[in-house]
Amino acid sequence: MIIKTAELETVCGITSILPVNFHPEFAFAGKSNVGKSSLINGLMNRKSLARTSSQPGKTQTINFYHVNNEVYLVDLPGYGYAKVSVEAKEKWGKMIERYLKKSKMLKAVFLLVDIRHEPSKNDKTMYDWVVYNGFRPIVIATKLDKINRSQVQKHIKMVKTGLGMKQDDILIPFSAQTKQGREEIWDLMERMMAEEPA
Repeated sequence: MIIKTAELETVCGITSILPVNFHPEFAFAGKSNVGKSSLINGLMNRKSLARTSSQPGKTQTINFYHVNNEVYLVDLPGYGYAKVSVEAKEKWGKMIERYLKKSKMLKAVFLLVDIRHEPSKNDKTMYDWVVYNGFRPIVIATKLDKINRSQVQKHIKMVKTGLGMKQDDILIPFSAQTKQGREEIWDLMERMMAEEPA
């Protein structure tokens, strides 16, 4: 995908009405410090359109990034950050659920997990919850550059087992530093966009 234009088009808070879009949407979910903004910036070839932060839990809205006027990358609020109140977490949960159920253009949900560690209880809960809402999550294992090449397959197996992924579920290792995995993610999205009925 050659990126010609990328802009933050819509920001939805807890009380916002979700936009009615006419282009395919791909949602990105993940723990607060898993590198979601870095991934989205990497996909859009932008340095800081999606705001990265040293303070986890900053994304408290659903952010719609319109790319090339043909596809939306949708940034969902990060989960599992302890300093956020239970009440706020429940509201975010309801907001995300409403989006997953209401969006007619949502093609896939990408779930980001840190390749270095076994998936957390929150990761597993989110994975199961996305499945429950009718999607098979595509897992992106971030921070690939932080482990040795010789360890990659072992860590991929650890992530797949920890999440309870099925044999044919997709996992893509990704590095925000080297951009490894970027083309694979775009290829997958473009294939899904091409499946669209004319």
